Amino acid sequence: MISAEDWKQEQERLKRVMEKLQARISELEPEVAGLHDQVVDIRKLFWEEVTVNTSTSEDFEETFYSIRQQEALLSERERSQRLRAQQWKNMKRLLSSPYFGRIDFHEDGLNTAEQVYIGVSSFIDSDGMSFLVYDWRTPIASMYYDYSPGAAGYDTPGGAIAGLMQLKRQYQIRGDQLQNVFDTSLTIGDELLQQVLGKGADNQMKSIVATIQKEQNAIIRDDNSRMLIVQGAAGSGKTSAALQRVAYLLYKHRERLRADQIVLFSPNPMFNSYVSTVLPELGEENMQQTTFHEYLDYWLGRTFRLEDPFDQIEYVLEEQSDRGYEARLKGIQYKASVDFLQALQKYAQGLEGKGMRFISIRFRDRDLITAKQMESKFYSYDSSIRLSNRITLLQEWLLRELSLLEDKEREAFWVQEELDYLDNDQYAEVFNELHKDRGVFDFAEQYEEAREMQRGKRRLDEGDFDYAEREEALLRRMVVKEQIKPLKRSVKRMLFIDMIRLYIQFFEEENALAKMTNEAGVSLLWPEICQQTKEKLSRSELFYEDATPYLYLKELIEGVRVNTEIRHVFVDEGQDYSMFQYEFLKKMFPRARMTVLGDFGQAIFAQATELHGEDSPLIGLYGESETSLFRLVRSYRSTREIVEFTKSLLPNAKEIVAFERKGRKPLLSQMGSGGQRAARIAEHLAALQAEGLVSIGIITKTAAESKAAYDLLTAQGCQGLKLVTKSTPNFEKGTLILPVYLAKGVEFDAVLIYDASSQTYHLESERKLFYTACTRAMHRLLLYTTGEWTPFLPASDKSLYEVEQIQ
Repeated sequence: MISAEDWKQEQERLKRVMEKLQARISELEPEVAGLHDQVVDIRKLFWEEVTVNTSTSEDFEETFYSIRQQEALLSERERSQRLRAQQWKNMKRLLSSPYFGRIDFHEDGLNTAEQVYIGVSSFIDSDGMSFLVYDWRTPIASMYYDYSPGAAGYDTPGGAIAGLMQLKRQYQIRGDQLQNVFDTSLTIGDELLQQVLGKGADNQMKSIVATIQKEQNAIIRDDNSRMLIVQGAAGSGKTSAALQRVAYLLYKHRERLRADQIVLFSPNPMFNSYVSTVLPELGEENMQQTTFHEYLDYWLGRTFRLEDPFDQIEYVLEEQSDRGYEARLKGIQYKASVDFLQALQKYAQGLEGKGMRFISIRFRDRDLITAKQMESKFYSYDSSIRLSNRITLLQEWLLRELSLLEDKEREAFWVQEELDYLDNDQYAEVFNELHKDRGVFDFAEQYEEAREMQRGKRRLDEGDFDYAEREEALLRRMVVKEQIKPLKRSVKRMLFIDMIRLYIQFFEEENALAKMTNEAGVSLLWPEICQQTKEKLSRSELFYEDATPYLYLKELIEGVRVNTEIRHVFVDEGQDYSMFQYEFLKKMFPRARMTVLGDFGQAIFAQATELHGEDSPLIGLYGESETSLFRLVRSYRSTREIVEFTKSLLPNAKEIVAFERKGRKPLLSQMGSGGQRAARIAEHLAALQAEGLVSIGIITKTAAESKAAYDLLTAQGCQGLKLVTKSTPNFEKGTLILPVYLAKGVEFDAVLIYDASSQTYHLESERKLFYTACTRAMHRLLLYTTGEWTPFLPASDKSLYEVEQIQ
């Protein structure tokens, strides 16, 4: 704590800042409202102020410049309104806590030190020069996170600034009242961090700008790397740092980077709601958020019923007795590899010489253009032309052919039949086309006469013959055009390519893959993998492991539909993505930088990728010179006792460091029956809720186990339970029952592992799944079994947990 005199001075300064802040907000409110009203009025009066006159070139020019003038005025008012509104919002956010940190920095060459107060946004005094609060993202504020008192410095666009940090101070403020003040030599004092981490879990992630650590700050402010990889222990703040990084990038590059040019691939839809408030809390718009499965489904969902990653992991966890299980597992792993990607590339190259498959264009039960004709035309093009460019040439040829066939088709017999059944709207369209240049006439009378002529109810006079012929020609053209339009649309969408057949063809010649890859990575079970894949495709279904390769091959053939607008791609739980998927993301977003966050200790999917280390294939994605690696080993989420317990579950987790926050040891409860387990869980839930823990996760291995647990506990009388499934849209407070793969990325005050028996967790491949479940706990961890404990428990060090046995 600081001295009484310092406290008094700090409280007085806080009061002055709050008074100025409130005064400035009061000034801005009528300005913001007034500008908004002006914008609305200008929009309403836009055309009233402009006389549109195009009689002469001079009148047209005058009208043009009048419109431009009004447009410029409206644009200027809208800009002013947005600027004032943003200032007003930023100041409103400062009201709850104007700042959280301070450094006193004496720059080399200057006579005095500057007091730098740091908050979630900047606040400048009425003189327009003096910063009362600096935004945490400003260059000078970076010293608060990176240095202890002593020699310090920071980078600016004009060069490096060096000097001496004389003081570092941290605050807890509520409104205009100081709650706590700490002087520290560390980045963030343990006192403040202890209080922040000691709070209960929330249903939405919060900003961490007041407690950013030095290693996190380096991640946030990295602005040079094309690929930034963060391998972090469970609870090390990977995702939090990534979201602050987004806010930093939007602040630093605000003149040329928008929130919609950043996309976050998250582990599940529920996670999107969990992190949705962080950026708005910092005054920024949310970036685009999606899951990789949603991205695949957008492109392929109209063609296939796609398996999602959660159904895939359910199969891996539950169907070990399935006859084709081993082949499916090998298929998942191989189709995720770079070897498989290279095999598809070679396959596409081979299609330049032979093997392309097309779908005949049929019209009224006959072939207009056959697949054979398309194949012949395709291979008639110069062999040096790339595959996708030849497809474009073929597409243009098909559209021309359809236009020629459209002209010929107008004389077909079926067209006359269609004319007999035209409705009035269609006939009126042609009638208007014929009469648009004839001036004023009795529309109703002439329209009815024309209809009678068309129906043959009125005899044509000699002067009517020319009109009737032109009318019929127009009607025939309209009818055929409407009938041919869907065919042209399908050609434009490349539906003349038999993509399903092309992908199946890849799996039909079992020896072809070995030749293309020199047998690199090819499993002996490849024939069975091929059969499984073809059977799935024959039902218009696609394994999750096939979705990215299928879309990748489609892009190789049709041409890549790249997104050049996206500038930053963030991938959370990055260890659960395959190298095939990373290569695909690189191809789809060629102008984007990539930030990948994950923990290989939580790699629970079969296609997992090692994120960190010299052997990580991710380093080769953009090259070592453009890749930065960060490793976060300190875990902040859980108490020391929980971290020490979960460390023991993995053989390579010794480097993880627990933050010094005390708590109770994990409790292992062993009982004889499922009924006893349900009764004991009910007792524990009541006790935990009585302690004030409002976010509780009952974590199971699979979705089926979650449903069974929900039914048993509900029958036991437990109130307020919420069953979470893969389609649950929002993460909520309360007692949630969910499979472990849906708990990734989130945290709970207390976690109850519903079944920690050797029957449920016994395969070595399930070790990381069990570790992931246990690391969701912040304050309390309880495990249950009705049989033998999982072999993953640290039996050699029973001091890490407490045990109770219920007979």
